[in-house]
Amino acid sequence: QVQLVESGGGLVQAGGSLRLSCAASGSIFSIAAMGWYRQAPGKQRELVATVTSDSSTNYANSVKGRFTISRDNAKNTLYLQMNSLKPEDTAVYYCNADGRLYASGGVRRPFTSWGQGTQVTVSS
Repeated sequence: QVQLVESGGGLVQAGGSLRLSCAASGSIFSIAAMGWYRQAPGKQRELVATVTSDSSTNYANSVKGRFTISRDNAKNTLYLQMNSLKPEDTAVYYCNADGRLYASGGVRRPFTSWGQGTQVTVSS
């Protein structure tokens, strides 16, 4: 089993910054990719950014140039540095991990795990 716990959300004024963290724990063999998603009230959950184990990144167009995703592979921790925040960034932010976990008999099974989310509110 793999669990993800997000932290770092809060209330910030437009133009400010926040840094989100997501710590993965459990019987992890490897994590191929991690990502941040967000969901605002009345909206669908959308991809914000992803990063692979070799540090290849992808960003939603709406956050390019403002957000930076990174990961510490040794700590199985994901980060999202958010700068120049806008009110439209207000949402619950969720982290996601895809990888392989240890199972009985030395089997390594794929997994997908989601955190509980952390609220980010940006005001003027």
